Amino acid sequence: MDIYLVGGAVRDGLLGLPIEERDWVVVGATPDDLLARGFRAVGKDFPVFLHPDTREEYALARTERKTAPGYHGFSVHVAPEVTLEDDLSRRDLTINAMARDAQGRLIDPYHGSRDLEARWLRHVSPAFTEDPVRILRVARFSARYASLGFRVAPETLELMRTMVASGEVDHLVPERVWVETARALGESRPGEFIETLRACGALARIFPEIDRLFGIPQPAAHHPEIDTGVHTLLALAQAVRLEADVATRFAVLVHDLGKGTTPPTEWPRHLGHESRGADLVRALCQRLRVPNLYRELGVVTARFHTHCHRALELRPKTLLKTLQGLDALRKPRRFAQFLLACEADARGRLGLENRAYPQAALLRRVYEAAAGVQARPLVERGLTGLALAEALRLERLAAITAARRTFGAP
Repeated sequence: MDIYLVGGAVRDGLLGLPIEERDWVVVGATPDDLLARGFRAVGKDFPVFLHPDTREEYALARTERKTAPGYHGFSVHVAPEVTLEDDLSRRDLTINAMARDAQGRLIDPYHGSRDLEARWLRHVSPAFTEDPVRILRVARFSARYASLGFRVAPETLELMRTMVASGEVDHLVPERVWVETARALGESRPGEFIETLRACGALARIFPEIDRLFGIPQPAAHHPEIDTGVHTLLALAQAVRLEADVATRFAVLVHDLGKGTTPPTEWPRHLGHESRGADLVRALCQRLRVPNLYRELGVVTARFHTHCHRALELRPKTLLKTLQGLDALRKPRRFAQFLLACEADARGRLGLENRAYPQAALLRRVYEAAAGVQARPLVERGLTGLALAEALRLERLAAITAARRTFGAP
């Protein structure tokens, strides 16, 4: 048997980037050959094995034949006579269809190294159109490598448009959409993921709530960029700049979904978009089976982000209600993520990227004041039930009032 290093390790090695994981292809072997050497079989769709020592993945060389729409609509053929070139030909992009042999020599039958030099994301063959996940992968690679100058080849983008028009993209399973989206949000330019999906028409099919934001106007006094979709991508870029985690970046991505449902007669104002947006976030997360951690943060960010922006104007009672609505006292980590999402939103405006955001500092101050009020002294005074709850509310209100005053809020 012959063993080759393939895929991302070869690609990133040529780019001079850190290699996070190594995948291998085995040519000229059967499953029994690998099992006899101590490899452990994993995966249901095709034979993949874990190395007994390194735990790295080794896949038998294979070919595929399209049998039905969607991600799972393939018949996989594995046999010792399948060549390395056969295996590489089924890969999505030329930059992912390179290998190195045991001596470290580059094997590049589809000119991936040439596309690396020219900074093209280009499909290997027309078989690209057979798997809708490849649309998501190209968009994710755009998010990862846009900072290095990579862009989607025109002919590849045209194939992606064809896949959308044929309905192939409608067969994407929710779990895979979310996995690719979460990975893209963690990249250096996550907005490119959205832009690429939009350029091929897939955004309207996969994320219609986000797609409809483009072209929706906002008041120029608060949003010099005007367009809500543009603002969303600017805010997402600010979330990266602020080193926000993936959950917070997701919250930024969905914070203004409600503006997409504002009647045109009310433009450029968007009264009530917060509650409408929270409902849309819930629906999107249910459809794509987004984990609860992301869903909950997305919902509260959509619902309360304007409260955060107006924090300097809010009275103590409203500040306390906002903390309660955010469940900040019980979920301090999510509260911190919420504040960071709001800061990214405030800075995601054309020409206002570097302005200060004291609102977050004020909310942190009033949170700390409220959190410092404990129930135990009140219980020791004999208070219970509604009387205890009211006394706790009044003491927290007093603490917030004092904190707000020392902060210098009007």
